[in-house]
Amino acid sequence: MYVFETRLEMIGINPFVFIPVDILDSLFRDAQKDKGKIPVSGTVNGKSYVQTLIRYSGEWRLYINNLMLPDAKKKIGERVKVKIRFDSTDRTIQPHPQLVQALNKNKEAKKVFETIPPSLQKEIVRYISFLKTEASVTENVNKAIGFLLGKNRFIGRDGWQRKS
Repeated sequence: MYVFETRLEMIGINPFVFIPVDILDSLFRDAQKDKGKIPVSGTVNGKSYVQTLIRYSGEWRLYINNLMLPDAKKKIGERVKVKIRFDSTDRTIQPHPQLVQALNKNKEAKKVFETIPPSLQKEIVRYISFLKTEASVTENVNKAIGFLLGKNRFIGRDGWQRKS
């Protein structure tokens, strides 16, 4: 676990902290990479978090949300104590069984699902997996299938159109 104190900053509407270069280099070594997203965990002012380091505009940042630091936006400019480590735990989210069943039932939708970008696949799986009621799951699985077939909007997007 690496520990540092730094000032809470903001870019756009997003509070974040910069990671000191020596700690960032250690995280890269631990993760065995220095590109893409790097999963991390630790504490901010003693409160536990699980987050992802992101490189934006050439700088690596740890974005701070309200779960990590309540009222984070009101604390811009304040110093925070951060503990951070590379988090090697599996963060794979399994698709909801209803989504799997619906895709297996509708071969055309399944074929489209398998060809859309992995980030969009993950977004659909995450969205449905985090719904709280079975009624919501059923409704949104149906919307997802319609979206994949290009019939309706889902997750804030128009129906998927295959690129020829």
